Amino acid sequence: MSGPITSAAQQVFTAVVQDEKTADLQKDILDPKAISAKGLTTDHGVSVSNTDHWLKVHDAAHTGPSLLTDQIGREKIHRFDHERIPERVVHARGAGAHGYFKIFNDSASKYTHAPVLTDTSRTTPVFVRFSTVQGSRGSADTVRDVRGFAVKFYTQEGNWDIVGNDIPVFFIQEAMKFPDLVHAVKPEPQNEVPQGQSAHNNFWDYVGLQPESAHMVMWVMSDRGIPRSYRMMQGFGVNTYSLMNAKGKRHFVKFHFLPELGVHSLMWDEALKLAGQDPDFHRKDLEEAIQTGAYPKWKFAIQTIAEGREEEFDFDILDATKIWPEELVPLQEIGELVLNRTVDEYFPETEQVAFCTSHVVPGIGFSDDPLLQGRNFSYFDTQITRLGVNWEELPINRPVCPVLNHQRDGAMRHRITKGNINYWPNREGVGRPVPVAEGGYLDPAQTVAGIKQRARGTKFQEHFNQAQLFYNSLAPHEKAHLIAAISFELSHCDDSIVYETYSRVLNNIDFELAKQVATNVGGVIPDKPARSNHGQSTRTLSQMYYTPKEATIASRRIAILLADGFDKVEVESLRAVLKTGQATTWVIGPRRGTIRANGSREGIWAEHHFEGQRSTMYDALIVPSGAAHAQALAVNGRAVHWVREAFGHCKVIGAIGEGVAFLREAVQLPGVQLSTDKSSNALTSYGVVTVGRYNAGSADVLKIGGEKGFVNVFAFEVSKHRCYEREMDGLASKVAF
Repeated sequence: MSGPITSAAQQVFTAVVQDEKTADLQKDILDPKAISAKGLTTDHGVSVSNTDHWLKVHDAAHTGPSLLTDQIGREKIHRFDHERIPERVVHARGAGAHGYFKIFNDSASKYTHAPVLTDTSRTTPVFVRFSTVQGSRGSADTVRDVRGFAVKFYTQEGNWDIVGNDIPVFFIQEAMKFPDLVHAVKPEPQNEVPQGQSAHNNFWDYVGLQPESAHMVMWVMSDRGIPRSYRMMQGFGVNTYSLMNAKGKRHFVKFHFLPELGVHSLMWDEALKLAGQDPDFHRKDLEEAIQTGAYPKWKFAIQTIAEGREEEFDFDILDATKIWPEELVPLQEIGELVLNRTVDEYFPETEQVAFCTSHVVPGIGFSDDPLLQGRNFSYFDTQITRLGVNWEELPINRPVCPVLNHQRDGAMRHRITKGNINYWPNREGVGRPVPVAEGGYLDPAQTVAGIKQRARGTKFQEHFNQAQLFYNSLAPHEKAHLIAAISFELSHCDDSIVYETYSRVLNNIDFELAKQVATNVGGVIPDKPARSNHGQSTRTLSQMYYTPKEATIASRRIAILLADGFDKVEVESLRAVLKTGQATTWVIGPRRGTIRANGSREGIWAEHHFEGQRSTMYDALIVPSGAAHAQALAVNGRAVHWVREAFGHCKVIGAIGEGVAFLREAVQLPGVQLSTDKSSNALTSYGVVTVGRYNAGSADVLKIGGEKGFVNVFAFEVSKHRCYEREMDGLASKVAF
């Protein structure tokens, strides 16, 4: 019988084919629950008794070096390093820039003989790459996440890499746990969801069962997890390294980068909206700042502890889940990092740049930090997979000093080496080892004693004291944001075991914190603290501590809302004065194009229209004077929303003349006092700066906060970043945005 297949026959045929394919796929499908009795094994089937501790030399109190003989640890890390090709496993989405590093003086010579940290005549070129951790290359910049802060110093002695983050601690103490952590925080394997965020069952399940992560969770759920800009974050080396001076004296060290603009963050609602409105917000921000001459700058500082003083603290100085409190180990500012050039092409520079924690130069070394020991293996291994064995020959990675060794061949080899010698020792003495006295790298002698075992020191077992310290040190608005962040994250977990478990973990940090979060997410509300809060705090852990000593509006983006009929002289004067403070001003109007001034066919070009960009992309806004202009804004719903949204995000709002009437009658900001007279003295109320009239040209020199004129008062409020009192007093929540 010939002819077209009937509908019923087609369905049967499709079902058979699908069943055959399902059966075919079934050969390669593993259900862990079905064989759970087998337990954890290596790839070659040997049962694993411990998957949390790297084999190391260890006694009851001291952590020694990790051992290469741990084949289980090496297999776990090695397999993890090679999971993804060619995108980075973590830190896939990044932005980079070139710059330089220079020290202020030779004060670090007490600790190290490395010229990059002691030679005041040097200016060392650098390349810095910022990144998010969890998401893919296609995710958004403003998601809640840790930010990578990696610096490659091209020194005359070779490349030195600080592969750091914007948070000083980490989720885990042992490198052996890294594959599990990243698997848990990455999108869940059954559906590849969620992308670019940690708000899901697997992440919170993991950290709920790993109390050592409690301190890091506090940092990530704080405002640190949603920075305003790469240029406004701190950078930390995270791990404990070592320095050696010319006399052979060794110090342990932590590295810090302190942004000269202060440490600032987005509001959560703002970060969510920006992820959709402008997912490239941070990388564009970095490029804009460099191109406008507001170069990103950080003070470089170190903390040092002399070898022999390790046991003087109630925490283990090698524990990456702990900070060294500045009251105990002060910061010493020794240099400055400046970024002053954007990349020419993203892929060969920002994408192909590769960092290794093991890249150090003479005078800088390692410690027995168990996280660092594993990273030293992992990073090098990962770069070979991603870029090939000759990855250090790529232009962005190769040193500025001569390179000579007997490594040869391999895929994508660039270097062509003349001659017939490719080994040592050789008859011609080519490529000889360099004696330490002539600058050869020295691994300092170190006494190692202990038992080969999988274990951690006693001090590594305490997980909540510093989590409490961090929480206690936050400003009221920072605490409120942290509670809201954890509540948001746990509300996305639909497994009750997960959010109930983490509610109990929080009760080890703070009773009220745990109660509020449990109430918000439906967890088990505790009736008493699991442990007492020690009540200790420090100013240095709040972002407010890093407010610049001199008020600045450098690189701040200020929107000027205009409609036809504005005062042109006033607007041009405002823009000129704000430019002297290195702020950028952007005209936003009902259309892109010329917005006509009051009584004139001439006007000012609007870079964007109200629907093209939103208030989320700016740090502050101004509504200038002009009756017709103000009336037009008042009947434009999007313009009204612009102001209300900025108010809800605690941003500074300025208004002049009829612009004040627009705020009073159309926008209607609750609880805010607005100027009611015609004077030129500005009135400030909850970050809203208003004035009856602005004397254009009278303030041609910016004096931030120095005078009562509108532009100086407005600039001073902008320099404070946000008016959080508006949020804490409940005004922001009264406005729909």
